[in-house]
Amino acid sequence: MHQSPTPDQSPASTRIDVLIPVCNGAATVASAIDSIRAQSVTDIRIVVIDDGSTDATPRILERLAASDPRIVVVTRPHDGIVDALNAGLAHCSAEVIARHDADDISYPQRFAEQLAYLDAHPDCIAVSSYARITDTHGRPMGGLATSSPELSDPTWIPCREPYLLHPFLMVRRQVLAAVGGYRYAYHAEDADLYWRLQEIGRLHVLPKVLGDYRIHALSVMGRSPLNGRVSAINSQLAAISAVRRRSNVTDLTFSKSAIDLMHAAGTPEGILELGKRGLSSTESSYLTLAFAAKFQELASYRPYELELDDCRFIRAVLSPAEPQLPAANRVTLRSTRARLCARLLISGRLRAGLMMLSPDTVMQTGMRVGMQTIARCLPASVRAPLWNWRARHRASVLQ
Repeated sequence: MHQSPTPDQSPASTRIDVLIPVCNGAATVASAIDSIRAQSVTDIRIVVIDDGSTDATPRILERLAASDPRIVVVTRPHDGIVDALNAGLAHCSAEVIARHDADDISYPQRFAEQLAYLDAHPDCIAVSSYARITDTHGRPMGGLATSSPELSDPTWIPCREPYLLHPFLMVRRQVLAAVGGYRYAYHAEDADLYWRLQEIGRLHVLPKVLGDYRIHALSVMGRSPLNGRVSAINSQLAAISAVRRRSNVTDLTFSKSAIDLMHAAGTPEGILELGKRGLSSTESSYLTLAFAAKFQELASYRPYELELDDCRFIRAVLSPAEPQLPAANRVTLRSTRARLCARLLISGRLRAGLMMLSPDTVMQTGMRVGMQTIARCLPASVRAPLWNWRARHRASVLQ
């Protein structure tokens, strides 16, 4: 077992500890770590937590560590992302911690830009950035991953999280320790963290594209609709948890064993019933709507395919409730549904797509199907530059 030095052995000059968890990431981990090694800020330590990989990942990490003394590898039995992250935090001692994932790319100026912002704004405790969305092979998909933490609202349907793109997070270590690190809000541990960080200080997203964010079927969130259900329920429970804390009500707890119970329950209905345990009637009503809405949102861009029972559940919950929601919230849900419908129809899932279609989304869905169909007919030599231009244009507009 290759263990890192204890925190008090960390080089005194190290300004940033970079935390990278990985499990069976042989296809992408070298390029991900190389993008960190290429940062213009060089006084860093790269703490890689190998969470029980069974592929070539350990050999790749051994080779990389031998070539760069800044890389420290911690090997541990597979126990999941939450335990891997907290184990990694225990090995960090720098003033600032930067997160990175084993399948994403950080541009060389990322750390310099983020560190400069934190240095200039002592009230800000955590910062992230925009990122270009790419596919399995690193090809641009024409979109950007963005967020606006200042617009957070734990009562929206689904909740508006104070979200920072997790693989591009930079956070002050002391505040991360103050909130207790990561909790077992499985597949939403980052969102739960941000609600708690927001109660200590300001979160900020730099309106700059500082990396490539890969969305692919082998990621935890892209692997199956079951993981999407778990993420959707826990992200909304994290919002309920935030409301409780801010109302001086006893906080929710997130059990390590909950993931096994949710996997055993399997269906949206079963997972929802587990999530409702211990909630008030008002919280249960909110969770039902927010869970269905979040699952719809996740399925609109994640690479897994909804099952027909998922579609039935989402429509059965949201259709009767939407007319009572504020107009702005209804607009958001319609837009998400149109994106999901278009994705299902284009992929040939006609029955599922038509099941999700509603009269108020026909036009939006048709426009999305038409635009994406045209784009797919373009040769790769044209499509890639077009996607890059679209991403740059969107970034300039958002700034």
